[in-house]
Amino acid sequence: MSFPYKGVRCRERVKLKPTPANLKRAERHRAAIMDAIDKGTFDYLVTFPDSPRGKEFARVPGDALTIKHYLTQWLDDQKNQLKASTYDDYKKSVNNILIPAFGHLKLTDLKRKHIKAWGKGLTCSNKRIANILSPLRSALDEAVEDEVIDQNPLQGWTYSRKEEPKEDHVDPFNREEQNAILNALNGQGRNLIQFAFWSGLRTSELVALRWGDVDWIKGVVRVRRAQTQAAEDDETTKTNAGRRDVKLLDPALAALTTQKAWTFLAGEHVFHNPRTNEPWEGDQPIRKTLWTPALKKAGVAYRNPYQTRHTYASMMLSSGEHPMWVAKQMGHADWTMIARRYGKWMPDADPECGNRAVGLYAQPEDQQKKNKGNSQ
Repeated sequence: MSFPYKGVRCRERVKLKPTPANLKRAERHRAAIMDAIDKGTFDYLVTFPDSPRGKEFARVPGDALTIKHYLTQWLDDQKNQLKASTYDDYKKSVNNILIPAFGHLKLTDLKRKHIKAWGKGLTCSNKRIANILSPLRSALDEAVEDEVIDQNPLQGWTYSRKEEPKEDHVDPFNREEQNAILNALNGQGRNLIQFAFWSGLRTSELVALRWGDVDWIKGVVRVRRAQTQAAEDDETTKTNAGRRDVKLLDPALAALTTQKAWTFLAGEHVFHNPRTNEPWEGDQPIRKTLWTPALKKAGVAYRNPYQTRHTYASMMLSSGEHPMWVAKQMGHADWTMIARRYGKWMPDADPECGNRAVGLYAQPEDQQKKNKGNSQ
């Protein structure tokens, strides 16, 4: 089929046998194309979606690209720019969810209505949906910057459904449970878990800790890196605030001192897998080979290893430590997260609450009035 379009002679193959009937169909098809061209409604890529020529007439490059093609290329470009754990999460979302759901659409055809229709069939939380859409949002932002599309349908909009409010799953171990767990362990395993309880480090940070990060003079450990299951090498901490100095409380210091007998001379990773005497490869081996058996032996109800971090926070706050200090120890930028997640462990029933400030700052006559009132 031959026809002129925008000053160019175009030829497209029609997949029909050259019978008299099909030739007439082709003639009618061509006549419809010419009519659409005259009216200014002809869309080359809609009429011939697989045509290489169609890309030349695309209004923007995104008219000629499917979401599958663009996301695949974008993800490949991100491999050396993202942390390994982030790239791994993006890859799973793109290949397992986003491409199956939207990959057939042209890049310029994706609308919010497609996201809404897809979201209705999900049962996961809004947070999980946001995480799934995160690589799509970033990829479309880049497509706008590169003038591949005019606008990102996700810009300034987040898909969400009404859901019941959920409390953060914080279930710290009490003193008896901690003792039972530690008594179920020995050697390097006990040192690791005792240090976890009394430092508040994330599991990924514990795995990456090196002896060079320990400042014995100042009594702190410098948290600068993390090791996740997806990464071959250490990565930076989860956030900028995660780069921090953590005070070595006595139980944590004791765990490190005992651990020196096992790995100090090697001068590298502090904690090793007792089964292999090699550095831990991530949190999964800890959970499967050390943590879960210890809880079973101790007769303690199972909670994941991250609860050691929650345990640290609850111990500090229930003992009256300042929330901002606790936030800095745990690597939070401010203490709003501490207040929201661990608020119920902050003491508020202390009969002396407020009186310390009165004693330090109140004017003498105010104190006299109070004493007079008490005497009456």
